[in-house]
Amino acid sequence: MVERTRTLDFKIAFALGLGTMIAAGIFSLSGQAVYEIGSSAVIAFVIAALIAGVTAASYSEFASIYSENGGGYLFSSRTLENEYLLFGVGASLFMGYSATTAFYLGTMDHWVEEFVLGPLLELLGLGGIHLPGGIWGILTALLLGGLNAQGTEESGTFQLLVTGAKVAVLLAFIGGAVAYAGPTQATTTFATGFEFGDPAGIVSIAALAFITFFGFSAIAASAGEIIEPRKTVPKAIAASIITVTILYTFVIVAMVNAPVDDSVLRAGETAMGTVAASFMGPVGQALIVAGAIFSMVSASNASILAASSIGDLMGRQGQAPRSFSRIHQQYNTPFWSVVAVTATIVTLITVFVGLFPSEGGLSSAVPFALGLNGLTGFANMNLLAPLAVVNVALIVNRRRFPDIDRPFSVPALPWLPIIGILANLALITNLPPVGILVAVIVEVTFVGAYLVWGGAPDQEELIEKTVAARQVTANATGRRVETPGAPAVSGDETPSAEAEINTSVTEAESVDEDRYEILVPIERPDRAPYYARLAATIGRLYDDNPVVRLLNVTEIPEQTESAAVADTAVKRADRIEDELGSIREDLDATVLVEGHISRNVAFDIITTARDESVDRIIMGYPEDRPDITEAVEYKAPCDAIFVSAMGAALDLSMLTIGVGGGPHHEGLLNVASQLAHQGAIIHVVNVEPTGKSGTAEDIEQTVKRFDDRDRVEVHTIESDDVAAALVDVATEVGGPLLVGASRNRVFRRFVFGSNADRVVHHSSERDFPVLVYASETGLRGQLQSALFTPYRYILKWRQN
Repeated sequence: MVERTRTLDFKIAFALGLGTMIAAGIFSLSGQAVYEIGSSAVIAFVIAALIAGVTAASYSEFASIYSENGGGYLFSSRTLENEYLLFGVGASLFMGYSATTAFYLGTMDHWVEEFVLGPLLELLGLGGIHLPGGIWGILTALLLGGLNAQGTEESGTFQLLVTGAKVAVLLAFIGGAVAYAGPTQATTTFATGFEFGDPAGIVSIAALAFITFFGFSAIAASAGEIIEPRKTVPKAIAASIITVTILYTFVIVAMVNAPVDDSVLRAGETAMGTVAASFMGPVGQALIVAGAIFSMVSASNASILAASSIGDLMGRQGQAPRSFSRIHQQYNTPFWSVVAVTATIVTLITVFVGLFPSEGGLSSAVPFALGLNGLTGFANMNLLAPLAVVNVALIVNRRRFPDIDRPFSVPALPWLPIIGILANLALITNLPPVGILVAVIVEVTFVGAYLVWGGAPDQEELIEKTVAARQVTANATGRRVETPGAPAVSGDETPSAEAEINTSVTEAESVDEDRYEILVPIERPDRAPYYARLAATIGRLYDDNPVVRLLNVTEIPEQTESAAVADTAVKRADRIEDELGSIREDLDATVLVEGHISRNVAFDIITTARDESVDRIIMGYPEDRPDITEAVEYKAPCDAIFVSAMGAALDLSMLTIGVGGGPHHEGLLNVASQLAHQGAIIHVVNVEPTGKSGTAEDIEQTVKRFDDRDRVEVHTIESDDVAAALVDVATEVGGPLLVGASRNRVFRRFVFGSNADRVVHHSSERDFPVLVYASETGLRGQLQSALFTPYRYILKWRQN
C-alpha cells in the first residue's frame, strides 16, 4: 500500500521545531524589538513563548491521541462537526504556514541583497544594478518545493544538518557580544535597559514575535512521519520551545550590548548583520549572514512540509482538490499539495515583497504598502485564529470523548486552554492592521469559493471495502499438463480425469512489494476467469509469481444507503471466486479477490491502484460507461490495458500491433517484445496513409524493438483509414489486436481519441478482441500530449 513510512526520530522532530523557530523572526525582529523597547524585548519574547506554550500543550495532547499529519486542522476535524469552520481552520493554517515561509524567504531576500549580492556588485563595479524584490526568495521557494516533493526523509535530514549549523552560529554571535563587552558589563547594560512603562509596546512586539515560536506546530503537523509520535511529539515540542526561548534571551542581551546607534537597529530585517560586524568584524558578519540564510532556509523547509501535510489531509477529506492527497508513486509524497504550497509562497512573496514592498515598487503609486511588516501580520493572523479554535476543540474533545486514551493531558482544563484562547485573540488585536485586512479578505474569499463549490465527499465515504482481499488457491492433485511453445491464455479445455481441482479461499497475506502486481477491475463475474488468465500471463512476463488482484466495485446509486448494496457486493465477490473454480490449470500467480462499494467507481479503481502500488491495470472497456475508462486512462498511477469484446479467453500466441510512436506505443512494444521472446508471433502492420488522411510513422522504431530470435512479420499496406486497415490484418491473421491510446488526448477527449476509438468501433462490428494500451501520464506526459497536435500539424505541413 502507498502510505507514509515513519522516518523522523526525536532529533529530527526536535530540529523541525527548533529550525522553524530560529529563523527570520529572531534575525529580522530582534533589531526592531531592541530599538523600540530595549531590554524589555526579552519580556515580549517570553510572553510570545508562554502564549505559544499554552497552545503547544493542546497540540501535544492532541498529537498523543491522533498520530497523523495535519496538525491543528486534523485535531479540529476529529472533534468539531461544522464543515465550514473546519474548512476555515484548514485554509487559514495552509495560508499561515505558506505566509510564514514567504516571510522567512522575503527576509532572506533582503539579507542576500544587503550582505551578499550588493557587496559583490560593488566589487565588480556594478553597484547600480538592482534585481526585482523577492527574486532570491522565489528561487529558494522553488528549490525547497522540489526538495519536499522528493521525500520527507531527505528533507528531514537536511533540516537536522542546517539547524545544527545555525544554532552554532547563534552561539558564536552571543559569545562574541559577551566577549566584546565583558560578562559583567554585558549583564549591567542589559539590566539597565529594562523599561516597564510601555506595556502596549511590549505586547505589540510579542504579537509580531509570535511567528518565531510557531515552529512547535510543524512538529505536530508532521506527526504522521514521526517514529513513536505519542511520546516523541510532546517531548520535541517542549524541548524546542524551551531551547529557543533561552537562545532568544541571550540574543537580545547581545543586541543590547552592541556598539551601534539607533539608526542601525531601525534597519529592521538586516540590523543583526550590521550588529555582528560591530563587535565581530567582517568575518563575524559573514558568519552571521551565513547563519541567518541557513536559518531562513531551514525554517522554510519545515513550514513547507507542514503546509503540504495540511493540504494532503484536506484533499482526503474533500475540502481541497482531490489531487492534493495524491501520493506520488516514486517519491511517496503528496506531490500536488507541495506544488500548491510552493505556488502560494511564490505568490505571497511577489505581492508583499515584489509588487507592494514597504518602500518603492507599485506601493509608491497606490495608497498602501505591504512589505515584510504586512506579511508578518498576515501570517500571524492566519496562525493565531485557528490556534484559538484548536484550544476550543480540546475542551470539546475532553467532553465528547472522556474515555479516550490520552498519553499526555493538559493540566488545569478548561482554564489553561481558555487562557490560550484569550491570549491568541489579544495578540491579533496588536498585529499590523494591513496584515489583518488582507488575511480577512483572503479567508472570506476562500470560504465563499468553498460555499460555491460545496466540497467533495470524504474519501472514506466514497469507498467501503465490503469484502477484504481474499486469496484464491487452486491445488491440483494429479499430473499437471505443460503446454510447450508460446504462452497461451485459453479456456476451452475441459478437466481431464488425471486432474482434480480443489479451489479454496483463504485470507490474503501481505503482498511483497517487490512482486509484480496487476489490478483487474471486474464488472461481470462470469468473465473473471478470462481476465485472471490474461493478467497472469502478462504478469509472468515480468515476475515468476505475479499477484493478480481481482476487484469488483458495486456502485451505490444516488440517495441510496451503502448498507442497501453491501450484500450485493459480497455476493458478487463470492460469484467471482466460484467462477475461478472452472480454471483447470494453475495460473502460476497469487490471485486475490476483493469487493468494494463506492459512489465513484473510477475513483475507487484509481485509489486502489495507488494504495496497493500496482504495476499495471487490466480491465474491460465498459461501452456504456466511457467516463470510467477515460478517468482511469488519464489518472491511473500506472500503465493500463483496456480490453474490448472479450467474450472468451484470449490466445496470446499470435498478436497484431501497428506502427506508431509516443509513450503509449513504447509501452505496448514492451509487452509485445516480451511475448515475442517467449515464442509468440508478432504481426506488425505498417499503414501508409493515402492523400492527406494522416502522417506516416517510422517503422524502424517499431521493428528494432525485436531481435533475431523473435518471429515478426511486417505487413505494409496503403489505406485512407488506418483503424480499418489494422482490424483487417488482425482479423486475417488471427489473435488479438494491440494498439496504443491516442497521443493528442488533450485536444480530443473522447475516450481514447482518434485511431484507438475507431479501432474499437470497427472491431465491435466483427466481435474481434482489441487491447488498448495507455501508459501512465504524469505532468511531463500531459505536456507532451498538449504539444503533440501542434507538432503533427507542423510535420504534415512540411511533408506537403
